[in-house]
Amino acid sequence: MTMPLKKAMIFAAGRGERMRPLTDACPKPLLEVGGKPLIVWQIERLAGAGFQTIVINHAWLGEQIEATLGDGSRWQVQLRYSPEREALETAGGIVQALPLLEDDGASEVFVAVAGDVYADFDYAALHARADALKARPEPGMHLVMVPNPAFHPRGDFGLVDGVLSLDAQPRFTFGSIGLYDSRMFRDVPRGTRRALTPYYSETIARARASGELYEGLWENVGTSAQLQALDQRLSAR
Repeated sequence: MTMPLKKAMIFAAGRGERMRPLTDACPKPLLEVGGKPLIVWQIERLAGAGFQTIVINHAWLGEQIEATLGDGSRWQVQLRYSPEREALETAGGIVQALPLLEDDGASEVFVAVAGDVYADFDYAALHARADALKARPEPGMHLVMVPNPAFHPRGDFGLVDGVLSLDAQPRFTFGSIGLYDSRMFRDVPRGTRRALTPYYSETIARARASGELYEGLWENVGTSAQLQALDQRLSAR
């Protein structure tokens, strides 16, 4: 019996340097495409897939994020906020948010996604994947990969028969949507700046990382031109 995932995290602490001056007065996840903020598209998709609690970390202009999104009741979810004085990067952000992701210290398999990514991905498809992770004696991860975009032609990891590899072909790009086991982050002190990249390398090297290829609409909004193109595409629907 598949136990549905209940917890998700959206990374929203970045400064959005390449999007300046747009991000000088507005946090990047609140930039709008298709008539609503990038992060709201994510919240709506997670809520529609049955997630009940969404943790959002923030640093730059974080009070705007909380004021705009509120408690999540309009989407029938609970939004929990994890403020960071200075951005702690992705793994550091997870460590800081662990008390909000775990209930009474119980380990949790959760989805984490970048707040500046747009994807038509169906998060409900990850429920069954989570069961496999929960059954593992050692913590692992499951990453959603996408075809290599023009700005990243060599990809990140190989994907063969649902297993990620550091060197196999074909290679795809990590779509910034992942399933993680909270046990993986318990040995790091809160407040530590740490990237997720070493966790990917180590977990994949130990054959504890599965993956899938998503070929639907996906956009990593990194520049004003990408933001404008995505806005036009969504507005035309």
